[in-house]
Amino acid sequence: LHRDEGKAPGSRGAAMIDCAAALAAPPCEWRAPSVFGSPGRRMAFWLIVAAYLVWAIGDLNVNWDRAMRGFPRALDLFARMFPPAVGNKWHILASGMAESVQMAIASSLAGIVLALPLGLCAARNLAPRPVYLAARGVIVVGRTFHEILIAIFCVKLFGFGPVAGLLTLAFSSAIFLAKMLAEDIENMKPGPVEAVRATGARFGQVVFCAVRPRVVLRTLGVFIYRLDANLRHSTVLGIVGAGGIGATLSPAFARYDFDFACAILLTIAAMVAFGEWFSDWARRKIR
Repeated sequence: LHRDEGKAPGSRGAAMIDCAAALAAPPCEWRAPSVFGSPGRRMAFWLIVAAYLVWAIGDLNVNWDRAMRGFPRALDLFARMFPPAVGNKWHILASGMAESVQMAIASSLAGIVLALPLGLCAARNLAPRPVYLAARGVIVVGRTFHEILIAIFCVKLFGFGPVAGLLTLAFSSAIFLAKMLAEDIENMKPGPVEAVRATGARFGQVVFCAVRPRVVLRTLGVFIYRLDANLRHSTVLGIVGAGGIGATLSPAFARYDFDFACAILLTIAAMVAFGEWFSDWARRKIR
């Protein structure tokens, strides 16, 4: 105000109006910085992706005529699958479903028992370095192979049937749960572990007093998730002869019994939906 005393009243009023307008103006819209840095780089990236897709599809030597002839056959297949029918094969369907459920539950329990010592040994902040490297090596090698490959190997060793499927799912569950447990332990704050160690506690006491309270709830949640996953995996392993409802589904397709195959697929979908509901309910109860 003192600076504007020598100026005309109109100019001072105009300046005040400009200041009020600037204060009333909305703030500038903030945008996150682009990953690519500039529009030109973004365009070049998408052009490279499109060129790669064209090259990859062309290099696969896809027979488009044969692929197009498959659509009428697919319509005929779906027409023969509906309506689904079971007839006098209820006992076959029920036996296969019960076998899948038993495989999923037993393999999940065996997996968590095997995963506890392996996960503790694979935690960098608990185990000595040689033990840590050996346990991590087991986890890395175990995660390399898909369940189908492990099931084929187990079928070759133990023959056709649910034993091969049970061992496959137990091994995969142990590797998965051990990895998740080790990562949860490594992500813990070091304070509780160091405090318990400072009292002269042994390894088992450190695990029970400092580690267990902080990882038990998440480990139970991951176990329930793995149980749901094993329920789904058990329906596929039977295709390679590892038992379960898949061992019933594969022969149904082989003998062109499509209406019974559709009934099996719907039963699998219902079982997986029930497993998803149970998993969600159990996780909410744990919280």
